[in-house]
Amino acid sequence: MGDDSEWMKLPIDQKCEHKVWKARLNGYEEALKLFKRIEDEKSPEWGKYLGLLKKFVTDSNAVAQLKGLEAALAYIENAHVAGKTSGEVVSGVVSKVFNQPKARAKELGSDICLMYMEIERAEVVQDELIKGLDNKNPKIVVTCIETLRKALSEFGSKIITLKPVVKVLPKQFESREKAVRDEAKLLAVEIYKWIRDALRPPLQGINSVQLKELEEEWVKLPTAAPKQSRFLRSQQALKAKFEQQQAAGGDEADGDKDDEPAPQVDPYELLEAVEILSKLPKDFYDKIEAKKWQERKEALEAVETLAKNPKLENGDFGDLVRALRKVIGKDANVMLVTLAAKCVAGLAAGLRKKFGTYAGHVVPTILEKFKEKKPQVVQALQEAIDAIFLTTTLQNISEDVLGVMDNKNPSIKQQASLFLARSFRHCTQATLPKSMLKAFCPAFLKQVNDSAPEVRDAAYEALGTAMKVVGEKAVNPFLADLDKLKLDKIKESADKVELPGKKGGGVGAEKKAPAAKAAPPAVAPARSSGPPKKAPAAKLGGPPKKGKPASAPSAKGKKCPETKEFVETEISIEVCEERSATVLPASCMQLLDSANWKERLASMEEFQKAVEQMDKSEMPCQALVRMLAKKPGWKETNFQVMQMKLHIVGLIAQKGSFSKTSAFVVLDGLVDKIGDVKCGGKAKEGLTATAEACSLPWTAEQVVSMVFAQKNPKNQAETLNWLANAMKEFGFAGINVKGFINNVKTALGATNPAVRTAAITLLGVMYLYMGAPLRMFFEDEKPALLKQIDDEFEKMQGQSPPTAFRGARKGGAEEDGEEADEQEENGGGAPDVMDLLPRTDISDKITQDMVDKVGDKNWKIRKEGLDEVAAVISEAKFIQPSIGELPMALKGRLNDSNKILVQQTLTILQQIAVAMGPALKQHVKNLGMPIITVLGDGKTNVRAAAMTTLQAWVEQTGMKDWLEGEDLSEELKRENPFLRQEVLGWLAEKLPAMRTVPSDLMLCVPYLYSCLEDRNGDVRKKAQDALPIFMMHLGYEKMLKATGKLKPASKEPVSALLEKARAVMPAKLAPPPGKAGAAKSVSGGAPAAKSALSKAKPKPVIDDYDDDDDDDEPEPETKTKKVVKPGAAKKGVLGKKAPVTKATAKDEEDRSGVIFILVPNGKEQRIKEEKGLKVLKWNFNTPRDEYVDQLKTQMSTCFARWLQDELFHASDFQRQVKAIGVMGERMEDELEGTVSCLDLILKWFTLRFFETNSTVLMKVLEYLKLLFPTLSRENYHLNEYEASSFIPYLILKVGESKDVVRKDVRAILTMLCKVYPASKVFPFLMDGTKSKNSKQRAECLEELGCLIENYGMNVCQPTPAKSMKEIAVHIGDRDNSVRNAALNTVLAVYNVCGDQVYKLIGNLSEKEMSMLEERVKRFAKKTPAAAPPPARQAAERERPQREHPSNPNATFMRKPAQQPQEDVPNKLNQARAQNAVREHSHPSIPKEFQLDLDMIENDHTRVSELPDLVQHKLDELLEPIMMPEPKIRSVSPHFDDLHNSTASTINFVISQVASGDINTSIQALAQIDEVLRQEDKAEAMSGHIDQFLIATFMQLRLIYNTHMADDRLDKKDIFKLYSCIIGNMLSLFSMESLAREASMGVLKDLMHGLITLMLDARVEDIEDGQQLIRSVNLLVVRVLEKSDQTNILSALLVLLQDSLTTSSGSPMFSELVMKCLWRMIRFLPETINSINLDRILLDVHNFMKVFPKEKLKQLKSDVPHRTLKTLLHTLCKLTGAKILDHMSMIENKNDSELEAHLRRVVKHSGNFSGMKSDRGTEKGQDDRMSKAKVSDILSEIFKKIGSKENTKEGLTELYEYKQKYSDADLEPFLRNTSQFFQSYVERGLRVIESEREGKGRIQPSSTVIPQHGLDSGSVPLNGEEMKPAVYYERLKILRQRQGLENNSRAQLLQQEEGDSGPMRPITSLLSKPSVASSTDMLQSKLSQLKESRESHFQQEQSHSHSPTRCSSPSANLDDLKKRLERIKSNRQ
Repeated sequence: MGDDSEWMKLPIDQKCEHKVWKARLNGYEEALKLFKRIEDEKSPEWGKYLGLLKKFVTDSNAVAQLKGLEAALAYIENAHVAGKTSGEVVSGVVSKVFNQPKARAKELGSDICLMYMEIERAEVVQDELIKGLDNKNPKIVVTCIETLRKALSEFGSKIITLKPVVKVLPKQFESREKAVRDEAKLLAVEIYKWIRDALRPPLQGINSVQLKELEEEWVKLPTAAPKQSRFLRSQQALKAKFEQQQAAGGDEADGDKDDEPAPQVDPYELLEAVEILSKLPKDFYDKIEAKKWQERKEALEAVETLAKNPKLENGDFGDLVRALRKVIGKDANVMLVTLAAKCVAGLAAGLRKKFGTYAGHVVPTILEKFKEKKPQVVQALQEAIDAIFLTTTLQNISEDVLGVMDNKNPSIKQQASLFLARSFRHCTQATLPKSMLKAFCPAFLKQVNDSAPEVRDAAYEALGTAMKVVGEKAVNPFLADLDKLKLDKIKESADKVELPGKKGGGVGAEKKAPAAKAAPPAVAPARSSGPPKKAPAAKLGGPPKKGKPASAPSAKGKKCPETKEFVETEISIEVCEERSATVLPASCMQLLDSANWKERLASMEEFQKAVEQMDKSEMPCQALVRMLAKKPGWKETNFQVMQMKLHIVGLIAQKGSFSKTSAFVVLDGLVDKIGDVKCGGKAKEGLTATAEACSLPWTAEQVVSMVFAQKNPKNQAETLNWLANAMKEFGFAGINVKGFINNVKTALGATNPAVRTAAITLLGVMYLYMGAPLRMFFEDEKPALLKQIDDEFEKMQGQSPPTAFRGARKGGAEEDGEEADEQEENGGGAPDVMDLLPRTDISDKITQDMVDKVGDKNWKIRKEGLDEVAAVISEAKFIQPSIGELPMALKGRLNDSNKILVQQTLTILQQIAVAMGPALKQHVKNLGMPIITVLGDGKTNVRAAAMTTLQAWVEQTGMKDWLEGEDLSEELKRENPFLRQEVLGWLAEKLPAMRTVPSDLMLCVPYLYSCLEDRNGDVRKKAQDALPIFMMHLGYEKMLKATGKLKPASKEPVSALLEKARAVMPAKLAPPPGKAGAAKSVSGGAPAAKSALSKAKPKPVIDDYDDDDDDDEPEPETKTKKVVKPGAAKKGVLGKKAPVTKATAKDEEDRSGVIFILVPNGKEQRIKEEKGLKVLKWNFNTPRDEYVDQLKTQMSTCFARWLQDELFHASDFQRQVKAIGVMGERMEDELEGTVSCLDLILKWFTLRFFETNSTVLMKVLEYLKLLFPTLSRENYHLNEYEASSFIPYLILKVGESKDVVRKDVRAILTMLCKVYPASKVFPFLMDGTKSKNSKQRAECLEELGCLIENYGMNVCQPTPAKSMKEIAVHIGDRDNSVRNAALNTVLAVYNVCGDQVYKLIGNLSEKEMSMLEERVKRFAKKTPAAAPPPARQAAERERPQREHPSNPNATFMRKPAQQPQEDVPNKLNQARAQNAVREHSHPSIPKEFQLDLDMIENDHTRVSELPDLVQHKLDELLEPIMMPEPKIRSVSPHFDDLHNSTASTINFVISQVASGDINTSIQALAQIDEVLRQEDKAEAMSGHIDQFLIATFMQLRLIYNTHMADDRLDKKDIFKLYSCIIGNMLSLFSMESLAREASMGVLKDLMHGLITLMLDARVEDIEDGQQLIRSVNLLVVRVLEKSDQTNILSALLVLLQDSLTTSSGSPMFSELVMKCLWRMIRFLPETINSINLDRILLDVHNFMKVFPKEKLKQLKSDVPHRTLKTLLHTLCKLTGAKILDHMSMIENKNDSELEAHLRRVVKHSGNFSGMKSDRGTEKGQDDRMSKAKVSDILSEIFKKIGSKENTKEGLTELYEYKQKYSDADLEPFLRNTSQFFQSYVERGLRVIESEREGKGRIQPSSTVIPQHGLDSGSVPLNGEEMKPAVYYERLKILRQRQGLENNSRAQLLQQEEGDSGPMRPITSLLSKPSVASSTDMLQSKLSQLKESRESHFQQEQSHSHSPTRCSSPSANLDDLKKRLERIKSNRQ
């Protein structure tokens, strides 16, 4: 009894886990009473039992367990937090309760499971129960099945997900235990009640006897659908309704059946997908091509067997489908055709929507094959095409079906119509829109009149089905011309049609429509608003070619007579006079042709009055206008009479029934007067009135053709101006674009500028409606004209077309409203315009050969194929959607390993989008979706190209097709961070503009949720941005329900984010109201979309972690208020409440005031006192009384009195618990106060850690779990004082005996790293490993492993080596858990840095080492040395303060970077130890940058406060730049303290560019690149360009000298750094304004760095090194073009001087510098005006001082000399004698060698210009030769050159011809020849020239720089000076031939940019050497002297195809070896 009395005193929770079973039993009984007694479900009391609940149900004592189960059930029923325990408790129930013999225990266990389901944990419970089915104990299995059955019976199939249950059910029928089989049978019967026949397919495989028994049971079941009888907590409304029904009796319940039909379960969804592609016979593709039909049959039978599987796994079925299609289309054996059709049907049925990709390929073939007469073939084809239809949409295959509707073969027409009839049955009003009917009905009407009866019947059936589906009113407008008999037949067919799943057919659909739209009864009866919404407004005019008015179809709402165009025949003049006499006064008639103008005017006035008073019905329009046209008619000379006459024409057109016949009478006169100054206005009014009466398209066509038949430019200009205005007023519907384009082209070519201006204005208006496609018509125009057109288009950019208010659309208001919907869904109005454009069928041009090329193994051939495809599309401009095999071929290229080809493919896809227009929709699935896949590419430029392509496609197709089916969700499923962030960003941009979305969008939601928790921060951000947009369409409830499938750990954060998203959810676009719809223009949806987006904008401003308390408030005002940062609002509240607190602090009982009193600088004062040892330092093993007293004293000044009393209450711990609860509740409201007292709060908690009361401890931990995330959200970081007085004591509790405590402490340590750097937490944990408590040691070691895994080795303090040695000691610990933890930690290090770990841990005993090696062998990751995944970087961005600032990625990026402690220089003190290893690895880091970082590192004074400057300052100053805060923070934790302005921010980031740490540099470059890429924000870099370039070339120097020589570094990292540098430079030098800021000195160093990089042989060894050199080439060109021309020219001159001065420099270096100079010289004519010649001449002067003429000639190469002379000559040529005035900066001009040289050149060039003028006169005489004659002569010459026999003769003739006609243009004859032939001709001409003129007179310019913008011969320098150079060149060539000179680079550098035009960089290092290089020319001359012409020809041929590096391999190899040795010796 003594023992009993001992445990009787314990608290209930301690009794429940006592080792004595009686104590536990007593505890469970008391707990049960307690649980029933607690009324508040959120009471803190529940939290005590969270960790104990599993022990309740798994108690080892059966008696106690029974009571524990009862208590657990009560807990789950009443506790708010019970859901958290669902997984572990249900798992315990399944394993420890369901196997009990007592029925009561099983029953309670089952009840617990059901109760968890009731509290919204159904998924978790179901998972555990299904896991239980695999248990070996049959008792457990039986009870699990029984529980599942109960759950399904009570909760229904909506709550219980049946798919996983059905999946495991067949296995239970195979059990050896009868009880299991019986229970499975009962479960199968229960499932059948809910899903009926959908259960049959999955159970087909079970024993036939069992199946028969089941069938019998199923038959007995009632037909009525079962109902849910037990409800979730969230379904209380349903529960109340159910109870009412039960009370009211059965009738009412039955009556409610229709309200909520049971959800239909698709059997397909319950099936497991089968993978069949791998099971195809290996020789299938060979057999299917075999000649023997039996072999082909075998192959098809194999496929048929596989295709019978009801559900197939998705894969690449392209090849298989192509093979089957070929059999269907081309096989002569009908049996095989039938078999192939069955295979296609099977694939379509098994793949469903996934087969839609291939539908477009197969449908045309099947339709064509319907020509077969054999019934079995036709039936198989019908089944196949019907199955295919269900996988795609009608729209996608409409083009193919329409293509065969007018086929000559009646069978094809019949079967096509019957197929459409069957397809229509599966359609609804939404999926069979007006646009589809409009396309199909004309084809059906043709067939109705067909001679074949079966074709007519099929057409009747199709039209009848369409009428049934969409209602008569929608179809009738298309049947207006049918006679009654045929109309009756269609209606009869409609009556016979039975639609699947609809009893009332289309009637129900018609009845629903009026409710949705209240159509005005005046327009049509209420039922008449039933037609579907879809019909684009721009198509109202019908096909333009038929010449019908645009008003015809649009007037559906009016009465019948108005729907038809008013037509009248032409009447004679006599009849006109008679009719006019009846309505006009006699005097008016008499005076019409009076000679007196006043009488004619009076007559016109009477005429006008009469017309104004006439009624429409009695107005004879034609007669009246003919009277007006009667002599003098339109030749009237008096302007007043003419004005009146034109005004009357307008009146008649407006008031009467004005026909086209009448219009013809007046149009001539109107057009003739439109340009008249006085009458033009009235003429335009008359034309407008005519256009309203007869439609604008018709009127405009007539008017334009008339006016261009005249020659009056004024009339032409004014007509075009009127037309431009009319288009705005009438809209663009029905305009014959093609006709107008031709007329506009005529106008553009007019000589009169007014006509051209008017034409361009008209084009601008047309652009508003047509968009970019319009420009394609004018691409052939002259550049100047094209620029004017582009400028006009640019003005219109972004404008939406004005609202049309004229025309015949007045009656169709509500139709327009409907049509606006369709426009919006189809991507706006542009597609409708696109339909008007003439399109070319290019399917014939897409040959098999072209497709094979695109798929070739050789990338060059693939590129060639793509070029051909691009050429075909460019040539066609607008194309039809049939593009043959091209989609599959292009799809393959989108994942090409060559990224250039991927980009080229994307460009082609953009071309296709523009060229194909809206018909592109049918290619969305097979070619559009792969574009989305490319968004996951690692290269930014590829992703950007993919996004551009995607946008281009969506512009044409609209979004709907992209969202349908599973394809988009499959893309999001890929765990690729790039793809996810791009796709989510794209959806967030596009979805707000949509009114409705397909239900399939819901499939993306699970992946959206996974993105919310993605490791990558950018993905999370994008997902959060997209969340409100998804919610806008899917609704909050649906999305919340979808969280049910998430893991418990994920559900809460996702639900919280959903709540926040709900608050900022934008309003959904409302469908346009009736009246507004009438005013909608073609792109009417756009403004609404913008407004929706603008509403969504404030979202990102809201703090991600902010928990909104006002989510329930629906008013929009609250939404806008929430945009304010939460902290600001809270501060305001505190500010007001603080004084109140002071006033009421004395009143102990008043607890309503604030609990923390803000004392200014209170915390700082406490820190100061502790540092000054004025108070005790908070450091103890156990707290003594003086510490407690000291804390009380400190708290008294800033804690509310009552709170302090509660916290230090001596006897009642419950008071302390309540006080902590109050602190937790007030945390959000008093956050500022909490932060100000944080040190005291944490100290008070440390005191609690030394007490044994677990209730208080759990409450403390609960508070801390709330506190640290809140601090992290507010960007608060603990200071050293707070951390050191709290963390060591928290770590003590990590060794607590209770699991729940240890778990909580570990969670808190993880959160702690968000507010305190992980590297500083590390030493505390290291101290924890020295504890005597083995659990504490183990947990600390585990936590250390987690830190290293998450943050890399840089967290190891003081150094990795020292830390690892201490950790490794524990591998030999006597406690097993400690040993394991130590091994796991070392393993984590191994995973980060590989084998380096063995160096770090030092010496271990043999036993310990073997344990470690075994652990590494079994559990290590496969690629330990690889760079850490993006996840870790993402984690670091999330937690910017976790890591040491010197390494922003916070990862151990390279194996060798960490050195053992012995290697660290001793002089580094403790504070810098964190940075020590990195410094040692990179000794050559520039000191100026290192010092800055050191200063930051050692600055511990500012740690205490980190105001959130980045968030505010950058947003304000760089608005709208969003510099990503985490990236900047990751660079330094003290960033905010040091950098509080934009300039200093940029300075700091630039300083990081030159960092010795590769990752730091990359991050800094990424930030700068982000600014540079956005033009509006790039100006922030202004003023920092030199600084940035200095940092860049320092980094280049560092890489060259250090990184590249370091074998331990991963070359991929170096390549990545190079890429970043070059990318940044390219961005910078693409902006001229910034590029020009670069100074001369900086440019010189930059060019030095870049050229050195190009010459670095080591770069080629890096993967993609060649690509890198190309990029540098491009950058060099950009620098030369965009920099300040004076600075860059000056820099190059100085650089050349330096390179020639230093003997150690590479000769290649100076050669490259000269190449750059040549390029600069080439462009001097354009840039001369912007160059400061004085400075350039000074630099040349300085150069010539260092290198006088004589010294220059002594150099190995004479090229520098010639370069300098060429520069000076060019300057002289451009400026003339004025050049001598620009020598002001040279001190002693007279002594300067430069001045003498310039004077000589100026004088010489004067003579030369005289020679040129003589030649010009000679040329003038020869101009008389006819062009034809010239062409014939040259053709003859080139023929000779092309033949082997006469080649030399031809070249001689060509040379003589060129001498005679120096300006002869050979370009047309050389353009289409090969590069080799062109080079051959040029060489031949030079050889002849050298023979004739002698070797000594070779002109230097032709030798050195023949194609650098200077004519060969334009620089006649003295020939004598060149002689040594010529001989030197010869010597050089001979040396090269003998392999004596390693000139591989020289070969590469010889190509002149002239060969490839300005588009290629000047030093295209990777292309083959051009034959036009100077060395090659000399070589050819030598060859000519020594060899015959034929052998020379052969030599050139072999030379042109030789590899770029043509020196001997041995020489190359030896040279490389020497260089390698030099590098190694330098490094040592």
